[in-house]
Amino acid sequence: MRRALITGITGQDGRHLSETLLEKGYEVYGLIRGQHNPKRALIERELPSVRLLDGDLTDQVSLITALQKAQPDEVYNLGAMSFVTLSWNQPELTGNVTGLGALRMLEAIRNVQGGNASSASAPGIRFYQASSSEMFGASEEVPQSETTRFHPRSPYGVAKVFAHHITINYRESYGMFACSGILFNHEGPRRGPEFVTRKISRAVARIKLGLQDKLTLGNLDSKRDWGYAGDYVKAMWLMLQQDKPDDFVIGTGECHSVGDFAEAAFKHVGLNWQDYVTLDASLLRPAEVDILQADPSKAAKMLGWTPEVTFDGLVKLMVDSDLKAESHAAR
Repeated sequence: MRRALITGITGQDGRHLSETLLEKGYEVYGLIRGQHNPKRALIERELPSVRLLDGDLTDQVSLITALQKAQPDEVYNLGAMSFVTLSWNQPELTGNVTGLGALRMLEAIRNVQGGNASSASAPGIRFYQASSSEMFGASEEVPQSETTRFHPRSPYGVAKVFAHHITINYRESYGMFACSGILFNHEGPRRGPEFVTRKISRAVARIKLGLQDKLTLGNLDSKRDWGYAGDYVKAMWLMLQQDKPDDFVIGTGECHSVGDFAEAAFKHVGLNWQDYVTLDASLLRPAEVDILQADPSKAAKMLGWTPEVTFDGLVKLMVDSDLKAESHAAR
């Protein structure tokens, strides 16, 4: 039975990845931060087979302890300060967790393995780093591929660039099996309500049910490559099953604006989005990212990975889930 350790297990991706690995027969361990983390009960309820370990990406000793307890074959570093907007308010913490957290985990793996990538008694731990399309930022190249130059436009994006390059550095310097998945926006019903896609789907459900009047958004013209998180975690696993470590862009190859997402969501419930959406300039980012669109051809060729859920399918999945949740809450 193979073992996996997941940081950020309480997030959207961590929960999807846990389910995927459990289905494949893995023994799954999850790193969870905080003695009274309210999400602990969520994981214990949804994923009772997952073994939770206390730890923090800002505390290397706890990472070493978690590795010693789990003895994983694979480590998936999904933990981060993942809400881009928040990174301007807490830039130092974002850098510490999102950037240096990856370095601490890589060093913890080296420590546990005696400083070597692998040995006869301790085969090398395979490491996955959750890189982000936000690293591309203001890149003039569209679509973006593995060779596109990074130009991050937020503290979050900058921190992710550091984590991405330190992963490459440890791969090249120490022979570690370390991969980065440059994932474009991936959404779903488990997305936090602070993210724009979930903000839209939840508001549409509430407006349809008569629980809310308006939806306030910032930049309607911002364009993203949106896919379903449940598809994307499969690509993470595939990266660690290859003969050699490498980095891959993961996305749909399609691009839609925030306005497109809102229009599709309202249309799904028979409403005209323009009757309900208002704009608030205070919601604009200090430095906007206009367009992110993936070129996932390398992943398709080398991993055999392609997304299954379409853009329209994703919108409907999220709206239907929020309709169900909000109707239950209103009773």
